[in-house]
Amino acid sequence: MKSKVLILALALAATTLGASAQRVLDISMKPRAEINPEMYGIFFEDINFGADGGLYAELVKNRSFEFDYPLMGWTPFGRVSVETEHPAFERNPHYVRLTGGDGYKKSGLQNDGFVDGMGVKSGAEYRLSFYARVQSGAPVKLRFELITNDNNIMTAKEIEVSSPEWEKQTLLLKARKDDAHARLRMTLLSSGTVDVEHISLFPVDTWKGRENGLRKDLAQALCDLHPGVLRFPGGCIVEGTTIANRYQWKNTVGAVENRPCNDNRWHYSFRDRLYPDYFQSCGLGFYEYMLLCEDIGAQPLPVLNCGMACQYQSCELVPLDSLQPYIQDAIDLVEFANGDTSTVWGRLRADMGHPAPFGLKYIAVGNEQWGEEFVKREALFVEALRRRCPEILVVGSAGPLSDGEQFDYLWQEMKRLRVDLVDEHYYRPPEWFFANADRYDAYDRKAPKVYAGEYASHHKTRANNFEAALSEAAFLTGVERNADVVRLATYAPLFAHAEAWQWRPDLIWFDNTRVLLTPNYYVQQLYSLNKGTHTLALTENGVPPTGQEGLYASAVLDKERSCVVVKAVNASDREMPLVVRLNGLSRKQAPAAEGTVVYMQSDDGSAVNTFDNPAAVVPHTEAIALSADGCTFTAMPYSFQIVTIPLIRK
Repeated sequence: MKSKVLILALALAATTLGASAQRVLDISMKPRAEINPEMYGIFFEDINFGADGGLYAELVKNRSFEFDYPLMGWTPFGRVSVETEHPAFERNPHYVRLTGGDGYKKSGLQNDGFVDGMGVKSGAEYRLSFYARVQSGAPVKLRFELITNDNNIMTAKEIEVSSPEWEKQTLLLKARKDDAHARLRMTLLSSGTVDVEHISLFPVDTWKGRENGLRKDLAQALCDLHPGVLRFPGGCIVEGTTIANRYQWKNTVGAVENRPCNDNRWHYSFRDRLYPDYFQSCGLGFYEYMLLCEDIGAQPLPVLNCGMACQYQSCELVPLDSLQPYIQDAIDLVEFANGDTSTVWGRLRADMGHPAPFGLKYIAVGNEQWGEEFVKREALFVEALRRRCPEILVVGSAGPLSDGEQFDYLWQEMKRLRVDLVDEHYYRPPEWFFANADRYDAYDRKAPKVYAGEYASHHKTRANNFEAALSEAAFLTGVERNADVVRLATYAPLFAHAEAWQWRPDLIWFDNTRVLLTPNYYVQQLYSLNKGTHTLALTENGVPPTGQEGLYASAVLDKERSCVVVKAVNASDREMPLVVRLNGLSRKQAPAAEGTVVYMQSDDGSAVNTFDNPAAVVPHTEAIALSADGCTFTAMPYSFQIVTIPLIRK
């Protein structure tokens, strides 16, 4: 389809449309609710290979041989066995033993990466590390090769191993070409026997240059969102299919080599999208999540298991009289994040490289649990956190649905427990998002605040198309208007590998070497960049525009930037001339001569961004002339625009 250009009128007198066709938006300049600086954020879960194989920059799958089948991800050749006697790491006891001979036939392993190979870039360096010991007395020589998708050697280096005790070895490999599907091959060149463990390969150029680091382009995409909050590690990952394979944050901190592998429930949750080689290395753990939050200016919002496995797949519960270790995990997490270095967990944080506290404010207890058993457990967590960690804001849950009997029950119970925020989830069609722009207008202002913890517009195709993005933009005008009720909002899920996903839609798509930003991404980014400091009352004929004849709108005052920001969605198939009037300006204030409008528009609701055409639906910016009390502009059909009106002193 062919996109049209947004028509901008330079002034009221310049418009060619009759005055009767104009729709007038009145904005009261009296500041109303303060907007939470952390309002718009991101939700991270290791689904769709979002962590291992995605944001976490490790290129080797099953690096410690701890998957259910220890050689999954590896192709062994020659004499290779898996051993556990006298391991290098207590919680990762498996390692491989290679035995060489005197003939031409060699022993070794080849790793295929997470999704059909490893993405490498020409000229880039990759840090290879492993632990090894010799069993045969004499030193042995190992050869490591990066090989191309068509099995040609790209680069190779040899290293000698001589110690009978476990020792870490490191070398650098430089890629000689771009290849999205490279492999790593290790070969024992000598006779003798050697044990090898935790074979790891990272790009040297990770986010912030960290050795156990993040994929730079994906982390940059998160940074560019300017999120106020980052929720992690899920999601249903937190619950686990069983109590045994729930996510346990204490297994994700400390030495990365000794963090135990865990099942990833998403490898089997959808039988039509089965990935039996999808596990969690926990290399991207709570310490790394909090570092990322610090890097991108987001407040961490960890979610902890409440003593219940996933209720969709299991009825497993931790008895109430056995719940104390789970509660203690929450208290210890606060100490890990905020405690001084004289505390047990604060000392571990310092030993990992961060003596200063992370400044944790929020903890969510439970994910999408429901029913009386959840409430009983939630109550014990709330009581303990109030007593031991009174500075922490506790996030409760309204369950997996956006309405209904359980939703209403949980809201009443969360009020009774006096949690600080209630986590609402809605994965609904675009029509629902358009229809619910007034959802929070009548919410109880004295109740706990709302955290829109997981939401995404699910088009019938499940595509990240413009119709879905436009419906989210419309819905968020209502979130913004009710910033005194809704304090946090995070789209979900965040990442999806284009060649190995379980769930869609998703905010950011990627493959082994590329990143693709969706129209939904740009909507989130525009809200985050233009959230303002205070809400302003915006009305048409005395009522907020919540879909009347296709118009949705809200306004904020940004005291820090000294401007008014208007967000407007035209969901109709007609051009919409809009007049914005600022009422109640002080005598010393006036709009500047010129403002800006950032807009997204497409006549085709099914339009999507692709790797071949990543800019099919992206924001565009133009100047707009301002009048003495506001501005006039015409919004094209099916468009989202953000108009910034700078204020100057007369």
